[in-house]
Amino acid sequence: MAVSSKATQEFVPIQEVRDGIVMLKDGSMRGIVLSSSLNFSLKSDDERSAILLQFQDFLNSLDFTVQISIQSRRLDIRPYIALLEERYKEQINDLMKIQTREYIEFINKFTETTNIMTKNFFVVVPYDPAMLSIKSTSPSNFFAKKSASEIAEKKTVSFEENRTQLEQRVATVEQGLVRCGIRVIRLGTEEVIELFYKIFNPGDTEKPIKIN
Repeated sequence: MAVSSKATQEFVPIQEVRDGIVMLKDGSMRGIVLSSSLNFSLKSDDERSAILLQFQDFLNSLDFTVQISIQSRRLDIRPYIALLEERYKEQINDLMKIQTREYIEFINKFTETTNIMTKNFFVVVPYDPAMLSIKSTSPSNFFAKKSASEIAEKKTVSFEENRTQLEQRVATVEQGLVRCGIRVIRLGTEEVIELFYKIFNPGDTEKPIKIN
């Protein structure tokens, strides 16, 4: 009995990423917001209570669901080591060259014996466009063929309308998180592609996304 093999793309629900928006195969859309974290241990009791109440108000104000995703990765120190190697080559002073080399060796040994983890926090905002109802059930309209330009124009208009709805939801989430004292950044197309590449390729360690 022959075993049928399926391409990896068939198991990925993503159709495309357009203007920073994740387009799923079922027609729904997703916006992704990268957010910072808060250290409660450095807050006073009054500050903690205020943050919790503000976050509660934020959740109660939402009339749609959101997903909070936490990505924990081992810190990739290779870009930093490469930068130090460049600085080492540029050094003219012999003492500075020795100290730079010792520092590079220290960082390498330290990261080999210690798992330094980095965490990224993402808020996924969904929007599921309503299914368009058939305006007419007459055979002539139902089976009428449309030109490629008409179909492309309809898709463009539909995307813009749906994006407007999604952008409003994303703005609501961003404003609510900012009121809680959380910094937020909306991911663009390149950042979204990089994020999903890391998710589907966990063996590859790359430079993590950071909030400036």
